[in-house]
Amino acid sequence: MLRLFTCLVCLMNLYAAIAQDVSTRLSEALKNLDADPLLKHAIISLYVVDGKTGKQVFSKNSQLGLAPASCQKVITSTAALELLGPDFRYKTVLGYDGQIEGGVLKGNLHIVGSGDPTLGSLRWESAKEHQVLQKWVDQIKKAGIKKVDGIILAEEKNWSSSTIPDGWIWQDIGNYYGAGASAVNWRENQYDIILKSGSRIGDICEIISIKPASVQPHLVSEVKTAEKGSGDNAYIYLPPMADFGYVRGSIPIGENAFVISGSLPNPSLTLTNSFNELLNVNGITIPKQEGWISMPPYFKLDSLYIHASVTLDSINYWFLKKSINLYGEALLKTVALEKEGFGSTEKGVDIIKYFWSQRGIEKSALNIMDGSGLSPQNRVTTDALVKVMQYARSKPWFNSFYRALPEINGITMKSGSINGVRSYTGYVKSKSGNEYTFALIVNNYDGGSSEMVRKMWRVLDMLK
Repeated sequence: MLRLFTCLVCLMNLYAAIAQDVSTRLSEALKNLDADPLLKHAIISLYVVDGKTGKQVFSKNSQLGLAPASCQKVITSTAALELLGPDFRYKTVLGYDGQIEGGVLKGNLHIVGSGDPTLGSLRWESAKEHQVLQKWVDQIKKAGIKKVDGIILAEEKNWSSSTIPDGWIWQDIGNYYGAGASAVNWRENQYDIILKSGSRIGDICEIISIKPASVQPHLVSEVKTAEKGSGDNAYIYLPPMADFGYVRGSIPIGENAFVISGSLPNPSLTLTNSFNELLNVNGITIPKQEGWISMPPYFKLDSLYIHASVTLDSINYWFLKKSINLYGEALLKTVALEKEGFGSTEKGVDIIKYFWSQRGIEKSALNIMDGSGLSPQNRVTTDALVKVMQYARSKPWFNSFYRALPEINGITMKSGSINGVRSYTGYVKSKSGNEYTFALIVNNYDGGSSEMVRKMWRVLDMLK
């Protein structure tokens, strides 16, 4: 017994010595970072715990709310996996109203969405644009429909008409990463603009084409030609539901087909136009779609086909791995739809904050505006992020969550970046076998993002 007690004391002393050593190294690394001229007006927050015991290893400003950028995605991800379940699937219904008489549908076709952000996505074979549309066409043929007298209607049942959250900035919302979530999403609500540089620096660039052709906004280019190697600095200014906007900024000289990606102003219109075209190609006569109509469910519908999405754990993989903002906004609204009967950002935020308050995170530590972290108004503590990551470790779906996290600088972690913000949260195993869960956020730094990244990696290297 005495020998056992002595061993336990030795192990405890060894752990304390290791923890103290890590704490000392982190303290020294943060001291150097704090003294960096680029962080003269910045705020740094770091929180580290032992991954197995949850015991604090290091804390600096861990209760201070800071903009977390995309590290906020782990908050939405874990809550959605728990509230919806990793096997949850979205369902999109293809139906019709009226009657089928002699091969003629005397009524309208309906697409009833539930917020599926993967409909038309290239990431899964079953979700690809042509796969989905052709399946719908096949089902219409199977029903004996050869002609449609009506039009294609998109239904957004129990879903907010506000596609983007409050707090998103004008420079973001027209671009692919600023795509909002609708009840009917299509192609990840993304399209491409192909630009051609001018012959001289300062010349206005030309818009060559927009893909897919079913996207029909009128865009004016104010993009200027910049020096070679200057990169993509072009931004699209086009609000949701609009058909007129501007492209501003710059692209390098010598580019004949420079691609920038935007957020679809009206995903349902793009979808109904594409569907309309394919129906006619397949010999099913339908009047040309003159526009998109969002309809409340006034019609009594007969179902033709129900498209089921991939499972949530598969969606979550790309949500975290590629940091897709649309998925976060869709998941937030979906949680609200499933739990409260109405899909809105506001309801989703309330549910997420309440969920975490029941698991030891104060609501004031999650002052969030959206599900993706794109809003610069979000404020989250590193203490809260670490508690979220520790909670995930205890769940049966943890392995799929862990696999979804990117590997960056030899560490499994989620990163975040918006103007003046860099963040990381994740898991690391040291050479000595100790496991740590951490969150590191820097707000209001000066200088380039890549330079800030290297400085933060040097701090996190102390955990290896």
